[in-house]
Amino acid sequence: MEFKHTSVLLNECIDNLNISPSGIYVDGTLGGGGHSSVICSHLSEEGTLIGIDRDRDALNAAKQRLEKYNCKKIFVQSNYSDIKDVLRELNIDGIDGALLDLGVSSFQLDNAERGFSYMADAPLDMRMSQDDGFTAYDVVNSYDQKELAEIISKYGEDKWAKRIASFIVNGRKDGPIETTFQLVELIKAAIPAKARREGPHPAKRTFQAIRIEVNDELGQLERAIEEFCDVLNPHGRLCVISFHSLEDRIVKDIIARRANPCTCPKEFPVCI
Repeated sequence: MEFKHTSVLLNECIDNLNISPSGIYVDGTLGGGGHSSVICSHLSEEGTLIGIDRDRDALNAAKQRLEKYNCKKIFVQSNYSDIKDVLRELNIDGIDGALLDLGVSSFQLDNAERGFSYMADAPLDMRMSQDDGFTAYDVVNSYDQKELAEIISKYGEDKWAKRIASFIVNGRKDGPIETTFQLVELIKAAIPAKARREGPHPAKRTFQAIRIEVNDELGQLERAIEEFCDVLNPHGRLCVISFHSLEDRIVKDIIARRANPCTCPKEFPVCI
């Protein structure tokens, strides 16, 4: 399947990275290379792009797309939260900029076999890296009702979380829930008809919650922001594209704390 992804906020990210032609830049969520292709176009032969992705298909697609650019290109299959380990293995002390485009890619959503989409029937999977063993099937079929309700409420921010969890647990009494459409039908049954008509697709929030749980997205994001702040060179830039309030809150809280590290009591007039 061809890797297609629309690069959102492309101009804004490129402008804010303030790319130096000979600098070192990291695309921590490489995907199909949309953002990276424009980063590479701003780099000279002395410049370096490090592309990181958990998805082997993404890396292979990006390698082909970026082949025409003359800058140095390094492709790494890893989690962006492991940026310090990646740079250590490359003997790189610091970077001049980084971009993180959070969430699931269009390719992953459109590839029905990956099980990310509630619009196509597929096995329950949702792994961003197919080398991982833990899948959406495991969450849906092994978590108890309380655990399911907690992740749907916390990661999906769905007010019907307890009811959805109850329908899932009751639904699997007849056998394991194996496909996305099986799960969608249970979610639809759990949400009252009026709420289904007025809001977004009834399964949207639950699928988001399960995907976040499978891939530990928020835990990895929190670690990543801390580590990227540590490896930025002076005047380096970090651009993060977030798609929901949970991601947004983590990024803003960490950046605000790192930008204002003083924790001295207010009554002390001088910081030491």
